[in-house]
Amino acid sequence: MRPLRYSINVTLDGCCHHEAGLPPDEGSMRYWTAQLERADALLFGRVTYEMMASAWQKPATGTWPDWMEDWQKPFAETIDRAKKYVVSSTLSGVDWNAELVRGNLAQAVQRLKQESGEGLWVGGVTLPLALADLGLIDEYEFLVQPVLAGHGPTLLAGLRERIQLELVDRQEFRSGAVAVRYRPKRVTA
Repeated sequence: MRPLRYSINVTLDGCCHHEAGLPPDEGSMRYWTAQLERADALLFGRVTYEMMASAWQKPATGTWPDWMEDWQKPFAETIDRAKKYVVSSTLSGVDWNAELVRGNLAQAVQRLKQESGEGLWVGGVTLPLALADLGLIDEYEFLVQPVLAGHGPTLLAGLRERIQLELVDRQEFRSGAVAVRYRPKRVTA
């Protein structure tokens, strides 16, 4: 069974809007590239899928856009070639090496987790909340940015029940950001 890892950038005050933290630097891009390389497939909701595709899908020309720095290209190549699953009831089709996931979310994700492999990676805001509520996330990974945003969507806002976590890894970056990975603590009766 492959684990499901929720990974996201978040500010110190819990904001997880993609523009609220620090702009990506070489260190954070290397980190996220390595994390994506550990995943067999990526799981996105519609909004995250469309946002990521607009930035990281290789253009039909086969050439990355001029705005992309050389140090961003390994991340772009990794996410571009990754297998993707998109949870959506409104999209009629997807491209970018993606497949639509429909129907019962818990059953669909359990099926994906039961396949062999290293793991699944989920990003975004809405889908991870639903997956956390269903108890399907095996690892939480946050790149905590040394920024106070003061507004925007917050991490797992509306979670139905508290999830107690145990720290499994921590890494500091020159930017002041800190990557932390946690696993849910298994409660024994």
